[in-house]
Amino acid sequence: MVKYILFPFLIYFTPLLAQKYSVFQIPDSLLKNANYIKRYESVSVKLISSSKARIVHKYVYTILNSRGAEYGSLAEYYDSFKSIESITGELYNAVGEKLESVKKKDIADVSWGDGFSLYTDVRYKEHDFGHREFPYTVSYEIESLSDGLLSLPFWMPQERGGVSVMESNLLVSYSDNNPVRYKLHAIDKPDSSISKNGETLLSWSARNIPAKIEEPFQPAWFSILPGVALAPTYITLQGYSGQKDTWKNFGLFFYQLLEGRDQLPPVIVKKVHELTDGLSSTEEKVQVLYRYLQSSTRYISVQLGIGGWQPFDANFVSTMQYGDCKALSNYMIALLKEAGVESNYVIIGAGESVYPLEEDFPRNQFNHVIVCVPNGKDSIWLECTNQYTSAGFNGSFTGNRKALLIKDDGGHVVNTTFYKSSDNKVFRNVDAVLDLNGKLKAVIKAKYSGQEQEDHFQLIHEYSEKDRLNYLNKLFRISSYNIDSHIFSEKKGRIPVIEETLEISADHYAIFNGTRLFITPNQFNQMGARFLSDAQRLYPIQYNYSYLHYDTISIRIPNGYKVESMAKDVNLTTKYGHYSICFSFSFDKIEVYREYERNRFIAPSEEWSVFSQFLDDIYRSDRAKIVLIKK
Repeated sequence: MVKYILFPFLIYFTPLLAQKYSVFQIPDSLLKNANYIKRYESVSVKLISSSKARIVHKYVYTILNSRGAEYGSLAEYYDSFKSIESITGELYNAVGEKLESVKKKDIADVSWGDGFSLYTDVRYKEHDFGHREFPYTVSYEIESLSDGLLSLPFWMPQERGGVSVMESNLLVSYSDNNPVRYKLHAIDKPDSSISKNGETLLSWSARNIPAKIEEPFQPAWFSILPGVALAPTYITLQGYSGQKDTWKNFGLFFYQLLEGRDQLPPVIVKKVHELTDGLSSTEEKVQVLYRYLQSSTRYISVQLGIGGWQPFDANFVSTMQYGDCKALSNYMIALLKEAGVESNYVIIGAGESVYPLEEDFPRNQFNHVIVCVPNGKDSIWLECTNQYTSAGFNGSFTGNRKALLIKDDGGHVVNTTFYKSSDNKVFRNVDAVLDLNGKLKAVIKAKYSGQEQEDHFQLIHEYSEKDRLNYLNKLFRISSYNIDSHIFSEKKGRIPVIEETLEISADHYAIFNGTRLFITPNQFNQMGARFLSDAQRLYPIQYNYSYLHYDTISIRIPNGYKVESMAKDVNLTTKYGHYSICFSFSFDKIEVYREYERNRFIAPSEEWSVFSQFLDDIYRSDRAKIVLIKK
C-alpha cells in the first residue's frame, strides 16, 4: 500500500521525505501552534580583540503560513562600527527542493529611516525571496565584523510565541586576556567548555522545543524563555577604552565620552544668569531652565559614527538649536551647572518591553538618555527631547525601572520614579439626560493624572483635529455617539494633570419597549475583554502598571417610571485590586458610582483562575442592566 502524508493543499509520496528541508521531516509536535519552524540556527561569536568581533549567523526557517512570512526575509543592519562581510541564502519548496539562491543584485541596501534622524550612518541589507506558496523554507547566512564593541548578541533559541525549534546553537570563542562574560537565563551551563593555548570555546545548544502560545498578562518572552546574554569585558571605541565588568567601570567609560563637552558660549552663560540669579531654590532653577531648553531647542537625531554614543557639545546645541537625547541632555546639564545646580547624565532603556537592567551583569541595553537632578530624597528627572512634557515626570517611557547614572567616579545604578495607583488616576463625572427615544445627551468632565494622562497628552500635542475626534469617538463603550464639543486644559507638574470636558449625544443609549425602559447605565468605563478562567495557565501573571478610576454617572430619565429590576451592587477586594459599583434610582434619576483600583503585581500561574474570575466579575458588573417600568 502506498502511504500518503497530508499537508494543507499538498499531498506528497513518502519517498520525497528524503529531500533536504522537506516539511515532512518536521515532527508533528513541532508543527502544533507554529507559524514557522526554526529548522537550524547557528550563532558564532569570535572575539578578536577588545574592539573587534566576528559574528556568523546562519538560520534555516520553514514558513508555514502568512503569520510566519515576516520571518522568512532578511534585514541586517550595519554602520560605522559594523560591516557585513557576506550574505548567502537559498529558497526551498515544501519537499526541500532548492528553487533559488540569493543574488547580489537582489539584496537591497537601504538607509535606516526612523522619522526623526537628520543624519544617520545606519543602513540595512534587506532581502526577500517574495515566495508565498506555503509551506516553504529559507536559508540565510550573514557574516559581519564589529569594530567597536559595546554589545554582543543575546542568544535566545526561541524568541517568541508561534515558533518551534528543531536545533539552535551558540558558539563563543575568545582569548584569556580578552574574556567574554555571560549570564544564563533559564538555561544550563555550556554544553561544552574547552580551554587550550590561551583560547576558550563555549557552546550551547537547544533542540526540539515546541511552539509556545502567548497568554494574557504574561511576562515578556525574554524574561521567561531560555537564553544566554553575552558581554565583552573590555571596550575600545574610536580611541576610547574602558572596561565593562562592573557598572562602575562601564560608567567610567561613558564619562570619558562626556568630558569637556559642557562648555557654553558667553551669550548662553549670560542668559542663564538672567534667568536664574534671582531664584533661590533648586526646583525653581530647574523649572526655568527646563522651560528655556524646551522653547529654544528641538529634538533631531544625528547618528554618525561615535555620535551614536557621544553627545554633541553644548556649544553645538546652543548654536544649532537642536540635538538628540544625548546632546540635549548634555546641554541641559551644562545650563544647570552654570546656574550652580548639580545634575547627572543618565543612560536608560526607555519604552515598553525593554530588557531590565540587571545589577549583577553589566552590559549595554540602553537606548535613551535623560537627566537626573539630585534634590535630597526627591530627585528631579528631566526628559529633554519633548518640548511639552513636565519637568520631573518620567511617565511610562522611563519610569518604574533601573538606569545607570554617570558621574566622574563611574556608573551608579539608580531607580527612576515609581508610580503608584494614587499617582495614576482618572476622575470622571457624567451628567446626562435621556429622552423618550432613548437618546442620551451628556456632559462629561474628567481629570486624568500621572501615566493615565499620557494618551490625552498626545491627543493635545501630537494629534490633528481629525485624529483627535477619531480617538474621542472610541473612548467609550457606547455603540454609537457623536462628540458635540471638547475642551482640554493641562496642568504641568511632577504628576501632570489634564482636564477634559466633553459634550456627547448617543441615539440608542437605552431602549423603550412598551411600558418598559431597558438601560445599561455604565457605558463609559467598562472592562474591555473577558478571559477564560478554566484555561490551563503556563506562565506567571504580571501587571506592571497600577491605576485608580472613579466614575460617577447621573442619568435623568423621563418621569413616571419605577424599578422593575435593579442592577446589583458589587464589592470585590483581592491582591490584584479593588472594585466596587453601586446603583440607585430615585426622583427620575439613575446614579452609578464605580471605583476600580488595579495593582501592580506578579503572581504564579496557579492563580490564573482566581485572577481571571476577578476580571470576569468586573466585566459582567460593568454591563449590568436596569429595567424600569411605567408607573
